[in-house]
Amino acid sequence: MAPRMLAIYGKGGMGKSFFTSNLTSRLTFDGNRVLQLGCDPKHDSCNTVFGGYSLPTLGEQWRIFKEQGREDQLSVGDVIFRSELKPGSVLYGCELGGPEVGRGCGGQGISSGFKTLEGLGLSKWNLDYVVMDFLGDVVCGGFATPLARSLAEQVIIVVGHDRQSLYAANNIAKAAAYFREMGGTTSVLGLIVNRDDGSDTADKYADAVGLPILARIPLSRRVRELADACRLALEDEQFNTIFGDLAKRIAGNEIPPCHDYKALEYHEFLQVFGAEEPEGRPNSASSDELFSGTAAAKKGIPMLSLTPSVIPQVATTDPVQLKVKQVMESIGLYVTDLSRTDRDGVTVTSGAVEIRIGNIDDIDSKAAFLSALRRSGQTFSYVDLREMDAPSYR
Repeated sequence: MAPRMLAIYGKGGMGKSFFTSNLTSRLTFDGNRVLQLGCDPKHDSCNTVFGGYSLPTLGEQWRIFKEQGREDQLSVGDVIFRSELKPGSVLYGCELGGPEVGRGCGGQGISSGFKTLEGLGLSKWNLDYVVMDFLGDVVCGGFATPLARSLAEQVIIVVGHDRQSLYAANNIAKAAAYFREMGGTTSVLGLIVNRDDGSDTADKYADAVGLPILARIPLSRRVRELADACRLALEDEQFNTIFGDLAKRIAGNEIPPCHDYKALEYHEFLQVFGAEEPEGRPNSASSDELFSGTAAAKKGIPMLSLTPSVIPQVATTDPVQLKVKQVMESIGLYVTDLSRTDRDGVTVTSGAVEIRIGNIDDIDSKAAFLSALRRSGQTFSYVDLREMDAPSYR
């Protein structure tokens, strides 16, 4: 039987990894086989349940194998790790990871990671639960993968009593409802109020949107110190009871999914906090105001050309290489050498930069990535676009 898939969402910094780690541990202690899947490029979801270890990420491992030309040899043991929380209670962990900081799209890394796990047989593994720890940026398609592809059966949203976390929760709820209307099957179970200080703002939002509060996790200095030391909050009796009760309700299917909630529009959301959106639109700034009468205002803004004035000619009669050459030159890249092999496809050399193009079926997407990379101003000497789900450069 396929494992039950749960996705934990919420604004960054709200304690999703804290919540996920204690929930997965409690489920494990109750006799379940659980995989905790970190789905955030900063890859720190599993640190606590692995006693402080920072797990090698799937993205890192895949890139290592790919650079060695043996990505097809990547195995379960390279990306899935085990932690014996206590004798007889083993929790499995995986961090999808992402590109290096500032060097790629985190959402694409998440999408690619799921594709790799599916290729390794994720849906057939002997697990009771896969609990995915996601950041709340569902605007990005990669981070909305569990919703868009119905990979998650149910979603739990971690919030606080602050406006920012509830705004993120509203976006997540809106995304879940949208994908369900499009034929998806993922449903929302409800909200977790983390670091509950006794306020009632989250309650007001929950009432307005029609989502239940599943549990309240109190603000506790002792538990914060446990978490900072990569130790479970379950060591505290009160927190063990909270997570134990929630795990029991989840395992017993005692929490009905919410299908009739309604995410709030912006003006409705502000009303939860006693605020009103002003009428009309804000005042516009003018060019004169920003340029303050400088010469730049009179000259206008110069347009940058991506096409060099002189394009070195590379002799080739291969139609595939010719097409790549034309596309590269159209985005302003000097093509100083071209090669093509059965294994790696097309490789472009532009001065001191080597660009692995690979297959040219999606050459337009690859050209768009290269164009954006050039405009970013970053320096690089190697770009690998053979897998557009996980482009890399250095």
